[in-house]
Amino acid sequence: MTKYTELAERVLVGHVLTDEEALSILGSPEEDLLPLLHAAYIIRKHYYGNKVKLNMIMNTKSGLCPENCGYCAQSIISKAPIEKYAMMKKEEIVAGAARAAELNAGTYCIVASGRGPANRELEIVINSVKEIKSKYEHMTICACLGLLKPDQASRLKDAGVDRYNHNINTSEAHHGSITTSHTYEDRVNTVDLVKQSGISPCSGVIIGMRETKQDVVSMARSLYAMDADSIPVNFLHAVDGTPLGGTDELTPIYCLKVLCLFRFINPTKEIRISGGREVNLRSLQPLGLYPANSIFIGDYLTTTGQESERDYQTLKDMGFEIDLEPLAKQPVPV
Repeated sequence: MTKYTELAERVLVGHVLTDEEALSILGSPEEDLLPLLHAAYIIRKHYYGNKVKLNMIMNTKSGLCPENCGYCAQSIISKAPIEKYAMMKKEEIVAGAARAAELNAGTYCIVASGRGPANRELEIVINSVKEIKSKYEHMTICACLGLLKPDQASRLKDAGVDRYNHNINTSEAHHGSITTSHTYEDRVNTVDLVKQSGISPCSGVIIGMRETKQDVVSMARSLYAMDADSIPVNFLHAVDGTPLGGTDELTPIYCLKVLCLFRFINPTKEIRISGGREVNLRSLQPLGLYPANSIFIGDYLTTTGQESERDYQTLKDMGFEIDLEPLAKQPVPV
């Protein structure tokens, strides 16, 4: 039994990693990668078996954002040549849900750029969600519309939104290096707000934005404290024209260590390999499914993903199966 396996067994009976243990995972030697992945898989299998949740994202409003987030091609300071458009019509958003159903995506993510939704935009989302739920009763609907007001969260809940995503993106200590147009507390408060409204909270991170390993540990701990049900782990896909353009800090092996760390610190949660997996994990993408139990299929917001057939083939080859179960707050050990 390796030290990582022993640590996994301790996590399953309630142990919370110390900073020393967490940093030892991120700094582990490359020859420890397979034992580390095996240990993370012990935890993942305990709660999720060999099932993988599929998610599809729809960028319903692109660009035109007043925020100054350094990683984002849609921000006001970005010079990236992306497509920009106002909020889609309801029919287009509903059609996206049909496509998600075709792809066996159990979660459909409705995303819009901006600081927060205007009343007209919120109405479009609400009406879209109502129609989607009437057609696809068991599809999980996740909205990601920026900072929310209390009445907006309640209206989304009443419309049928199951989950709301608002990422913390980085650690509290590093936040000011990434954006100054809103605070770390603004993001945490929005997650708390959706929890209070009865919506399942989704919050995650972007790795590779010049943060330290201690920052990464702090991110994982913050999401544990926030009790986020779903944790998307993005790996920076640096876009030319953004302040972080040209940043290239990540290796596939380090990305796998990060996924393992998030599984160890958030053992019961949905850990989703998100944006940037194709360019950062590269040929090691399949190994990410040993700690993680969820992926996006199709394209992201302003960057392209890989063909869905490749993901289906990976799942088949590795003996994983698509999880189409409706949203549940806490997994039951299998």
